[in-house]
Amino acid sequence: MKKEKKIEEKVEKQVEMPVEEEKVQEEQKPTAEELREKIAELEDKNLRMMAEFDNYRRRTNKEKLELMATAGERIFKEMLPLVDDFERAVAAMDKTDDIEALREGIMLIQQKFLSFLEKEDVHAIETEGVDFNTDEHEAVTTFAAGEDKKGKVIDCTQKGYKLGDKVIRFAKVVVGE
Repeated sequence: MKKEKKIEEKVEKQVEMPVEEEKVQEEQKPTAEELREKIAELEDKNLRMMAEFDNYRRRTNKEKLELMATAGERIFKEMLPLVDDFERAVAAMDKTDDIEALREGIMLIQQKFLSFLEKEDVHAIETEGVDFNTDEHEAVTTFAAGEDKKGKVIDCTQKGYKLGDKVIRFAKVVVGE
């Protein structure tokens, strides 16, 4: 009996609620003028947000371009002493007959350049006797070299380099088959 009364009370409450909600909704219905004002306000807000986003996008693109230009500038500035060294080496070639001194000078410039690359986190990709890896190597050709060298790099025709962990030039290699 008690259960039936509770169920009836719940049903009555549910029937009464929509009537009460309708009264509240009628009292809160906005007028056409209020709706037009709200639409105009939202359109204005939307237009301002779109303009603000467009300005943000332009500003960030400009900053990215400036950042890339200045990053390149720094590296080129650091390379200028190497260019100076090469110019001095070329001038020395015309003035001297001492081949050994020229060779030593060129080797010093090469060492200076390699240390510059190392400072910029540029490293040569290992190729001697390693397994062929398509993530770092580019096969120029294959060479019959026997079972023990199958799938291994036999020769490197052009060194590859990484900037950090990113390959900036693949090593061109001959692969054993």
